[in-house]
Amino acid sequence: MILAVDIGNTNITLGIFKDSRLVKRSAIPTAGENYSYQLKQVLRGYDICYTIICSVVPLTTRKLARDLKILLKNKPLYIVGKDIKVPVRNLYRSPRQVGQDRLVNAYAGVILYGAPLIVVDFGTAVTFDVISRKKEYLGGMIIPGLRISLEALNQRTALLPKIKLSQPQEFIGRDTRNSMLSGIIYGFAALTDDLASRIRKKIGRRALLVGTGGNIKLIAKYCRKIDKIDQDLTLQGLNLLARRE
Repeated sequence: MILAVDIGNTNITLGIFKDSRLVKRSAIPTAGENYSYQLKQVLRGYDICYTIICSVVPLTTRKLARDLKILLKNKPLYIVGKDIKVPVRNLYRSPRQVGQDRLVNAYAGVILYGAPLIVVDFGTAVTFDVISRKKEYLGGMIIPGLRISLEALNQRTALLPKIKLSQPQEFIGRDTRNSMLSGIIYGFAALTDDLASRIRKKIGRRALLVGTGGNIKLIAKYCRKIDKIDQDLTLQGLNLLARRE
């Protein structure tokens, strides 16, 4: 069995794979000093032979890798970008600036859905990743995420409240809470649809738009241009990478 670990700014998502099948998916908060107890709960009963980690939080990577090496008795552990290179031609002006999670999404997306391709990841940030017909990583967009945007409204204004991200009750908000939620949800949906249309004009009108990330199930039904929803695209990509080695 392979343990795939996606370390994000908000959550650490762990997937246990048997061959190509995701048999268990769990998430723990990124904020923390010692992950041993939570990892033990997630891994209990599974014989992990190989771990692969993708991360955008270097300090957490070191802490988690330390705990996993102890827990799994030094079984092979590899970090994407350090020990394993994502086999995607990266056309970013400065290739090292691209987050490894974005490259993993591009790699998984091409294998599972083909090219040209657009991947939109609704995580702490919202990222658009664009892959050409030749399966080249062209670049994309980075946008503040849904929760970050809600928090900014509360923190940078005098009267707007702190509220929990959820579905709006109405399109035209008739109270402050629903006005904020409608603005965030429908606003991001419109942004997604418009950017998808603009990107398709650049790379091909038949380019598939795949949605992923922790908030994809909340936002997807408000979007008109998303063709596929794959919440576990990053984990799937890590498993594909691990089995390629």
